[in-house]
Amino acid sequence: MPLVDLKSAPYHLDDGQIAWVEQTLASMTVEEQVGQLFTNLFFFGPDSFSGNAYTAEEIIQKFHIGCARYQGGTAAEVQDLLNRLQGASRIPLLVAANCDSGGNGAASDGTYIASGAQTEASRSTKVAYDAGYVAGREMAAMGITVNFDPCVDILTNWRNTIVNTRAYGTTADDVLRYTLPFVEGQRRSDIITCIKHFPGDGTEERDQHLVLGVNELTPEEWDASFGRVYAAHIANGVEMIMAGHIALPHYQQALDPSLADRDILPATLAPELIDGLLKTRLGFNGAVITDASHMLGMTSAMRREDYVPRAIAAGCDLFLFFNDLEEDFGFMLEGVRRGIITQERLDDANRRVLGLKARLRLHEKQADGTLFTTRDALAVVGCDEHLALRAEAADLGITLVKNTLDQLPLNPADHRRIRLYYLSGEKGGIYSGSDDTVNRYVAELTARGYEVTVNDGNSRIKGPTLKYRAEVDAALIVAEVVGYGAQNNYRIQWKTAMSNECPWYVWEVPTFMVSHNFTTHLHDATMVKCLVNAYHSNEAAIVATIDKLEGRSAFTGTPNELVWTGKWQARL
Repeated sequence: MPLVDLKSAPYHLDDGQIAWVEQTLASMTVEEQVGQLFTNLFFFGPDSFSGNAYTAEEIIQKFHIGCARYQGGTAAEVQDLLNRLQGASRIPLLVAANCDSGGNGAASDGTYIASGAQTEASRSTKVAYDAGYVAGREMAAMGITVNFDPCVDILTNWRNTIVNTRAYGTTADDVLRYTLPFVEGQRRSDIITCIKHFPGDGTEERDQHLVLGVNELTPEEWDASFGRVYAAHIANGVEMIMAGHIALPHYQQALDPSLADRDILPATLAPELIDGLLKTRLGFNGAVITDASHMLGMTSAMRREDYVPRAIAAGCDLFLFFNDLEEDFGFMLEGVRRGIITQERLDDANRRVLGLKARLRLHEKQADGTLFTTRDALAVVGCDEHLALRAEAADLGITLVKNTLDQLPLNPADHRRIRLYYLSGEKGGIYSGSDDTVNRYVAELTARGYEVTVNDGNSRIKGPTLKYRAEVDAALIVAEVVGYGAQNNYRIQWKTAMSNECPWYVWEVPTFMVSHNFTTHLHDATMVKCLVNAYHSNEAAIVATIDKLEGRSAFTGTPNELVWTGKWQARL
């Protein structure tokens, strides 16, 4: 099992920083060492977290966590929480967010720039850099030190919805072309990068939130694709890698021929992948964190009391999220006492985590008070510079996938009366569509001289087609299908059987469809003759989309081949 070298990449610690790591490690109780392995998820609302009757400060003091993440909150709310957490912790915390598209992953008022899919469509390394740059600046202003992004998965299966919008391409070359500039952008703010999801998502359609993910590539195929991506990021000094609940069975059995199919485990529990492939063959010297431990790709492997310590024993250095604070902490502590996690492995994991804190000089900032961020720092969140970069990214990325009947441009002279159809995914979930999108479209179109009627899709009744043509000049379908962990494949789900929102009207009136999330809706709406992929529903994206539909600016985004979903009808 390779041990960390704190003088080498990605740490490059000097003697003083190493001394702090060793002195801190020597001062820690076994309970504090166990606590450093955990990342806790904090929620906004009542002052208790993770289903336990503890304040934020009590979680720090009782469970000694090494890293914090949170869900939701405005920039000011996030800043207040993080200052509280850092103030309560003897050892400064790493604080993480999921900022794959800009600062919007850090706070509800953060600035979206471009998703992986939008970046790929823009064919612009500047857009990639800007997304990382804005993410880094806005995270740093709130006190965040780690970005659990970019996603370096390679999207080869169009049915995969987990990384459909987060992946930067369908080849290793494209993924590297855009993710490396993203990393450079966020490094401007000294943000630690955590790439994901090792050993690689995007080859299958299932969701590791719901089932064990499986990457079926052979060792040779993996080395030539995902292996190239990870090797390049390691050479570029990536500090952290997130292991997915994804098996790589052909490679695992090549690494350990004794493994039968029944012995195959996700990477988060597979020493042959973490210690063998990642830390030894690829030479990764940084920290490995598990993906979220409530996901069924992990929970379906064995009892929780077994996999909590086994994740660390397998070579992971941080464990993402408690299920129950007392129980999980006890499982990990018992794993140390029983020798499942050896003292050498525990020390090595702690050194890797403390080494990242030392690299950021968090201990020095803790001593001089600069670990806490101020309200003045938040002026950068949503600033004019960032909003201009958002608009630029929208202009470059929004993609005209097809326009086979040549019905553009949209204009109030020919298309004054618009029937708007809004297609959404789950309502009330962690990630879901929003009525705000409909309201923005109605307001913007009305301001441009259109009359907009929003269709009620809860009815099958379509009415006389001649009456429809007499009352409607154009149909605008706005799709914002977003979901999370409820099904393995997110597709368009009409509001009722044979709903009147189904595009039966494509030959009756000019019909324009815009997707503000997934890129592959032609599979369910092949009859649509004009499709635009707009990637996100922020104000700039909606304005830019309408501008392009009206011909005020050109479509410059380039789709990848997955938008056709392998169907010849989609191109017609």
